[in-house]
Amino acid sequence: MLKIVDTDSPLVERFNARPAFPEEAETAAREVLAAVRREGDAAVRRYVAKFEGFKGRDLRVAFDLKALEASIDKGVAAAVRDAHRRVMRFAKASLRAAWSIKTPRGGSEGEFYTPMDRVGVYVPGGTAPLASTSIHTVTLAKAAGVKEIVACTPAGRTGEVNPVLLYALALAGATEVYRVGGIQAVGMMAFGTKTCRKVQKIAGPGNAFVTAAKRQVYGYVAIDQVAGPSEIAVLADGSVPAKWVAADLLSQAEHGSGWEKSLCVATSRRFAEEVKAEVLSQCESLSRRDIVKRVIDRGGILIAVAKSVADGLETVNRFAPEHFEIMTKNALGVMKGVRAAGAVFAGPWTPESAGDFVAGPSHVLPTGGAANMFNGLTPDDFRRRHSFVSFTEADLAETRRSIEAFAKVEGLDAHGRAATIRFQGAAAGKKAREGISSR
Repeated sequence: MLKIVDTDSPLVERFNARPAFPEEAETAAREVLAAVRREGDAAVRRYVAKFEGFKGRDLRVAFDLKALEASIDKGVAAAVRDAHRRVMRFAKASLRAAWSIKTPRGGSEGEFYTPMDRVGVYVPGGTAPLASTSIHTVTLAKAAGVKEIVACTPAGRTGEVNPVLLYALALAGATEVYRVGGIQAVGMMAFGTKTCRKVQKIAGPGNAFVTAAKRQVYGYVAIDQVAGPSEIAVLADGSVPAKWVAADLLSQAEHGSGWEKSLCVATSRRFAEEVKAEVLSQCESLSRRDIVKRVIDRGGILIAVAKSVADGLETVNRFAPEHFEIMTKNALGVMKGVRAAGAVFAGPWTPESAGDFVAGPSHVLPTGGAANMFNGLTPDDFRRRHSFVSFTEADLAETRRSIEAFAKVEGLDAHGRAATIRFQGAAAGKKAREGISSR
């Protein structure tokens, strides 16, 4: 049921509550992951057959970029290339640069970055083949300089990966593709099998079962984040047509789990009524209207009326949405008050779908309120950060007493001695200054 309430209504706070990890998913993940770790490829094939319907033995997908491009619609291929160019451009611009500063006595310290060697990305393909996710994950790993990029995606009974999705993976830089989805894909990448060597990190969105699996393999591998159903919040002051706002709310409700959430915060009840009418009207013309109606019936779309833009912004900050559209006057000014959102879309000509497909930043974003503490996926998530320190003798001499004091307080004699010993004896000091190691 689609309701209109005030922002101080208890219903808003209940709407904000999203279950973190469904027990059903947690239990299934434990069972499947244990089997994959114990049995390797045999377990992966068994679960692919059970959950996805594919009973073949060859899990790896062969692909050729030129052949794939020739096999799909030219307009679609052009759209994939356009998205890839834009995402790669943004990714390269966002990479953190190495830096250093001088120490007080002539040395240097700072940070530098190196790419991971082998990473895995998960690309959903169940209710919809998310070719865009191929671009929004693999491209970032490629921009970071990763040499081996493994991609897993469910392919259904036929074992045939959607050609557009596969083309996007190939174009973005995937070096291996597997027709494996769900928990078994996460296990295969995390633990490694004879078919697929283990990766260092797993990134990408997925359903509750994939998310539970990613959380449970954390430590065996790194993960980007834990994410749930898609969500959006729109702050609207009536300066943008209600039909635009309604279309944006519906864009996230059609993903397929039925647990998606769309929040509209309007600054007048009259405009809120207009948005409600448009949502119900536009829903009827959608090809996935049954999915959207399920979201509406579960209370997954809510319209709240705020006293002002500032009050509305505070409501959205509490919601901490995956996507946040600011459809108000002076949208960039209002954006300065954002504290919790995965990605922000400012102004009437910036629908969230632009970010989902082509704008530049990755659409792999925190959900379920996790935008309070997590960020969206970036190329730096596929790199290792290294700090470095290069002291001079004078730097160590200046800090020696502090090192010795901490060592004494913490009972770590060897720590203190590591500094002290370098100043015991003229010969040792001379060798160190000359760069000769003393044995």
